[in-house]
Order: sequence, then structure tokens, then C-alpha cells
Amino acid sequence: MNDQMDLVRTVWRRRETVLFTATTLLLAAGGGLWLAGARGPAAWPWVAATLLGLAASTATLVNAVRRRQPSVDVIAWLALAGALAVGEVFAGAVVAVMLASGSLLDARAAARARRELSQLAARAPRTARRYGPDGLREVPVDEVVPGDRLLVGSGEIVPVDGRLQDTATLDESALSGEGLPVERRAGDDVRSGVLNAGHPLDLVATVPARESTYAGVVRLVQQAQADSAPFVRIADRAAVAFVPLTLVLAGGAWLATGDAIRAVAVLVVATPCPLLLAAPIAIMSGLSRTARVGVVVKGGASLERLAAGRVLLFDKTGTLTRGRPELTDVVSAGPLDADEVLRLAGSLDQASAHVLAAAIVSAARRRGLSLSAPERVEEEHGSGLRGVVDGREVQLGKASWLVPEPAPDWVERVRRRADLDSSLAVYVSVDGTPAGALLFEDPVRPDAPRMVRALRAAGVQRIVLVTGDRAEIAETVGRIVGVDVVEADRDPGEKLTIVKREQANAATIMVGDGINDAPALAAAGAGVALAARGATASAEAADVVLTVDRLDALADAIFIARRARRIAWRAVFAGMGLALVAMVAAAFGLLAPALGATLQELIDLAAIGIALTALLPVRAYTASMAPADVATAQRLYSQHQSVRPLVERIRAVADELSSAHQDLRLVRSLLDRLESDLLPHERAEEAELVPILARTLGGADPTGAISRTHAEIEHYVHRLRRILDDAGPENVGDLRRLLYGLYAILSLHNAQEEEAAFSLVPEPASRPARS
Repeated sequence: MNDQMDLVRTVWRRRETVLFTATTLLLAAGGGLWLAGARGPAAWPWVAATLLGLAASTATLVNAVRRRQPSVDVIAWLALAGALAVGEVFAGAVVAVMLASGSLLDARAAARARRELSQLAARAPRTARRYGPDGLREVPVDEVVPGDRLLVGSGEIVPVDGRLQDTATLDESALSGEGLPVERRAGDDVRSGVLNAGHPLDLVATVPARESTYAGVVRLVQQAQADSAPFVRIADRAAVAFVPLTLVLAGGAWLATGDAIRAVAVLVVATPCPLLLAAPIAIMSGLSRTARVGVVVKGGASLERLAAGRVLLFDKTGTLTRGRPELTDVVSAGPLDADEVLRLAGSLDQASAHVLAAAIVSAARRRGLSLSAPERVEEEHGSGLRGVVDGREVQLGKASWLVPEPAPDWVERVRRRADLDSSLAVYVSVDGTPAGALLFEDPVRPDAPRMVRALRAAGVQRIVLVTGDRAEIAETVGRIVGVDVVEADRDPGEKLTIVKREQANAATIMVGDGINDAPALAAAGAGVALAARGATASAEAADVVLTVDRLDALADAIFIARRARRIAWRAVFAGMGLALVAMVAAAFGLLAPALGATLQELIDLAAIGIALTALLPVRAYTASMAPADVATAQRLYSQHQSVRPLVERIRAVADELSSAHQDLRLVRSLLDRLESDLLPHERAEEAELVPILARTLGGADPTGAISRTHAEIEHYVHRLRRILDDAGPENVGDLRRLLYGLYAILSLHNAQEEEAAFSLVPEPASRPARS
């Protein structure tokens, strides 16, 4: 009995395949008998196929009535019943095969699209290995809490979001789509769902399993599979409107000639499979393609809204900017140089959970500084941190806690610079004496300007920046990335109002990544959440979720969505137009039912074939670096990072020069490093990076600006050498102007390279936005 029930369940799960196989075999069996001369017996397999199709069509109609949804299966039902009534059983068998094949193609296309998403959910880890008093124990992943230390073996999937305790090699392709492994350093945050492609690693969980990245992806997949496209519902309504036209043509042909066979011929060719199947197939194909570029679209309705968007609204923090502070400069105030100030600060901050601690530690490691274990670490709430590093008392915190009044000149310069650059300053004291300051910014993402240009190319007509940040900061970001309007100092309620106002004029797309963005994401025509760093409330409220940390993937997703919708309409118009011509021909007696059924099958297959072209890869709006060039670009990027502190040193040395302070030893030391470190790097970029960029971007002259700034940098360094060789008191002003000019050129040049070149390198472990 159990075996029989299992068989029934298996048949039901594969009912489209079973129906297609049965009707096709019956049609072929009848055809074989007919060719063998057994005309009478040939009718019986065709009758059986027609009855199977009639039964399937009846079941579909009953389900539609139960759901109170319109259905055009009434035309197929009438065609099958009519074919039986007038003895055109061959035509009935062909219609039955047509319906079965259409259902099978629809099911296969939907399954293929779901498979792209379900592969993510299928990899979700169920257990984790946790360190405890008794050693390692395997526990359910739901029992992991923040602070737990976990072991992830080679080839295993990271079970929860956490922070690395040592260097690791990770395969992040499941989330990012990038197939090359990436190196992550100790202290870096990693996402659940990535694969450990190197030696076993330790990490400390930072969030519960249910709030980790992969848990959010699984929920998104479930939502994506539960939605249906408004295009499909429109198709149903349009197809139902097609029913009266079909009945009028069929009835008119019957009444005018008294020939019921003509009516059956009209019904046979009128079955609107192109409308019923082509639209869903194209939409599901679009979902499949967006998943491949790292964008999870929560079903067909969301894809439709994404395709319709004409106005795009951005939050700033975490969307157009990194969303986390990054160290931009170290100012030394005394005998300790900048590297030693940073080393001592980084060593102390290894024991801190402060939001800036990770940025300080990561910056120190990037510069190759050797950090020491801190001792006797204490936190002064609201002020800062103190402890002992290598026998020296180190303090980090506010100027009011560490710097005596009146403040030294260097502190005032740091304050003015922080105010001008919208930076955050943290001061460092060593053995009770202020030793320097660390400056932090939330930098603009290097790929943001290119993404805005790609969005405009994809059809977005208006771009608005909506943020709760100060106007001067928001306007600076808006100018850099190229938005049309900046709305600053907005709370979540005001963001919601702005979205509704824009939505009243045109279809909107809202992009955000924080809890405060959730109301605006839910109100927009299409809400897009950036969840590459973890699942958030914004991801739950959004229609579309970027699972890769690349904004330009959104432009590709919009293009894919619009292309899928365009292909759906193309398939519908082509299929229904041909069907209408065939219906008129049948009404005038030019198509017999058997020939009409065969022709309709060909029309259906053609329409479905057009719809399936939405699965084909297309030119992306985002550039992709060739795998052979990635290693070279990553090496040059590592060098690019290593010279960034030297670039900041140029401004610091210029600040020190004045008519009263004419010690040129700092300038000579700086110039020696520019000639030994900076110029060889710029020459290597010109020789190796520029050709890579030309191949990647194409176009007439994509690297002209970068090559020109390379030449200007070399020119400025040579001018510095000439003027310094015979420098006197009268030359100090010229030296300062040259240093400030060189700093400005290098800052712009670095920003160009970050945007045009290094943002194309697949997922580097750390990528600052600009110098």
C-alpha cells in the first residue's frame, strides 16, 4: 500500500512530464497505425490523447473557478470537446500534446529559475564547531551566539557572520558571484555562506545565526519563489478578453456555413498558449538572470516594478559611501613618527570593541606594522581607552581628555582639517604627552559614480540622494557621484514623504541598507536593499536585494528586468498575432482542424522560444576584468595602498613649511621617498594597469586622463628636485605650492584609479575609496 502511495505521489510531482509523455506516445501510436493503413484503429489512441488533454484542461478550469481567477483554458476545453464531437480526433490529440508541452516547458523554465536561487538555500550550514571548556563540540547553528569562538575546517562553509582571528582564504562565489578566492586578514569580518578555501580558521561570531547573511538569503529565496508577476495577471485578463473574439469567430463561421468543423478549426488555432506561457517564462527567466549577477528579486511582481522604475532614490551611508569609518591620515605631533603612533594605537585597540577599533587595527595591519599585545586595558566611558603597550602608557580618545588647554598649534590644524573634510579625529597620547591624531572618514564607494552613469544608461531618468546626514556632507557626495537632487537632514518619516512625492510623478526605486530605510523601501515602487554585509530590516522590507557588495550590479538587474519584460511582450504579440491570422484563415475554411492544430503547436513553440531568449547572457552595463588581468591588478592595488600614507605625508610636510620654519630636511626626506617609492609605482601602473584598463573598458580613449596625471605627477616631482637643489629662504613659498599641488593631483589621480580600475578588481580584501 505504501509503495502504491509513493508511486502516486511521484506521478503527481511529475504530472507535466507524465501528461506530455502519455499524449505524445498516443499521438505517435495513432500516427503509426494510420501510416500502416489501419485507419480505424488509429483513431483510438488519438481519442485517448484527446480525453487526457480534456481531463487536464477540466482540472485546470476547476482550480481556476475555486481560486475565482479567470482562465482561457475554456478555449482549449471547447477545442478538445469540439474535436471529439465532430470526429476530428487527430486535431484533438495535437491540441492535447500542445497543452501538455506548454505546461512542461513552463514548469521546466520555472524550475530552472528557482534552481538559480535555491542553490543558495541548499548550502545553508546546519551545525557549527564551537570551542568550550571541554574543547570543540558540534552544536546546531541556531545555538551560536555573539562572542562564541568557532572552528571552520578546510572546505567547510562559514556558519555565521563573524570576525577572523587569523588570515584566511575564502571562496565567496556563492554570495558575490566571483569565482576567484580572496584573502582576508585577521580582524576582517566574514559573512556566513562563504567557503573556507584554505587552512582551518578560527572566528568569533558577531551576530546570532538567524541574523546572519546566509539566513537572510534563505528567507529572501523563499519570498522570491512565492510571488507572481503582474504581467502574468495582465496576460490572464487579456487572454480572457480573447475568449469572446474566439467564440464570435467560431460561431460566425458555423452559422454562416453550417459547418461545425470550421468552428472547431477556429477553436483549435485560438488556444492562447503564447499569452499564458510566454509571459511567465520570460519573467522567470529574468529572475534567473538577475540571480546570476548577485541580485535576488523577490518574484515576478518585484521584477515588473524594478523594470518600470524611472526615478531612483539613494540613501547615502552604506549605499553611496562605505558605511563604516576608514582611517585616512595619521598626524604626528612630536618625536614619534606616524607609523609608530598608529602601531601603538592599533596595539591598544586590539582589546576594544569600539566601532573605530577595527578600522585602526586594520589600517595598522595594512601598513605592515607589527602589533603588540596590550596590558592593563581600561575604558573611560565617553572619553576613550588607556593601557600599556611595550611598557609605554598609551591613551586614545577625545582631545578634551588628552590635550591640555590652550591646545597646541598642531591640534588646531587637525580640528580645522577635520571640520573642512567632515572627518572624525581621535587623539593619541603616549606616556602622558599628546603624540598625534588619527583622522577617519566614511569614504564614497569607488564604484558609485560609475554605477550612477550605468543607471542612466539603463533608463533611469532622475536620481535623488536622500539622507539624514548634514547638508554639506551630502552635497559633497552628491557632486562626486553625479545625482540630480540632494535631500539632506531627513529623518525616516521625511524620507517616506519624499518617496511618496516622487512616486506620484513616476515609478520609483529606493536603495538603502539600514533599519531607518525600511519604511521608504516598503513605500517605493521597488525597494532595493544592500545586504552584502548581512541581513537587515531593509532586506526584509525590500523587493530586491543585492547580495554582492557591488552597486553596479543594480544597473545590470534593471537592464535584465526591462529586457525580460520587453521579450515577454514580443513573444505575446508574435504568438497571438500569428494565432489571430490562423483563426481568420480557419473561419474562411482555409485551415482544417488537423492542420490548424499542427500550425498552432508551431506558433506556441515559437512564442515560448522567444520567451526563453530572456535566459541568454547579454552585454552588461558593468565592466568585468579578464581573469588573466586580475592578479596583476591586485598586485598593483597592493602597491597603491602602500603609497597612500606617503601621499598624506606630502600635505603634512607642506603644512610644516613656513617663512619662520625653513628646515628643509623633511622635504628632502620626503622627496627621496617620492623618487624611490612613488614614481616607480606610477610607472608600473602606466606600463601594466593602463593596458588592462583599456582592454576592460574599451572605447576610444578610456585611459587618457589617468596617463596624463601619471605624467603630471612625474613632472611635479622633477620640479621639486630642481627647486630643492638650490633652495633658499625665497623658495619656501614655491616649495609649499608645489607640495600642495602635487598632493591635489595625487588625490584626484588616486580617486580616478579607484573608480575606473581598482573597483573592478573582484572583491579585494580591503579597498579604501580615496587618498
